[in-house]
Amino acid sequence: MKIKSVSDFFYFLSITLIGFILRSRGRLYIKGADNIPLEGGVIIAANHISYLDPPLMGAATPRRATFMARKGLFSIPLLGWFIKHYAFPVDRTRTLPSTIKEAVRRLKNGELLVIFPEGRRSETGELTEGKRGVGMVAALSKAAVVPVFISGTDKILPVGAKWLKRADIHVMFGRPLDFHITNGRDEDLHISITQKIMTAIGELKKSYADNSG
Repeated sequence: MKIKSVSDFFYFLSITLIGFILRSRGRLYIKGADNIPLEGGVIIAANHISYLDPPLMGAATPRRATFMARKGLFSIPLLGWFIKHYAFPVDRTRTLPSTIKEAVRRLKNGELLVIFPEGRRSETGELTEGKRGVGMVAALSKAAVVPVFISGTDKILPVGAKWLKRADIHVMFGRPLDFHITNGRDEDLHISITQKIMTAIGELKKSYADNSG
């Protein structure tokens, strides 16, 4: 990643530290990162099993990432100041038009945007239903979507745990999905795109299970 500003420097410093911490708790395996386009707007769509998933995505991608973060985090002293430089707020109870517009704007501006289509952590590790928002953002921005499967972060930081445990982490990036869209405002199309993204994540999960079993 090229460092062009003070913000870039602190981002690079942060993800380097995060990568070091994760590797200190176990091995970190990253596969398929070369599937991420190095330029232009890109959506990284990953499953969500731990609070560690967002920083992990920052450490695993070769480009600076932008995140959609729960709006409550922005009011936390110090953490909120830091987050606002690398993320924008989202209301998890409902998808606001302003959130979709901001996501589309950033993608059309050439940013790499990390989205967790399920909306919240899966406490069982199983894939849950994807929300329509990711399909809407993909349709309106026409950005490539890179599906991602994450395994292991729920073992390092289980639900309710106060300290990091030891476990290996696996991150698998799939091939980009390109949706050739004529009507980006069709709600049924948004649902269809979301389902295709979740299917692609599911296929990565199956591939991981087949190779590790």
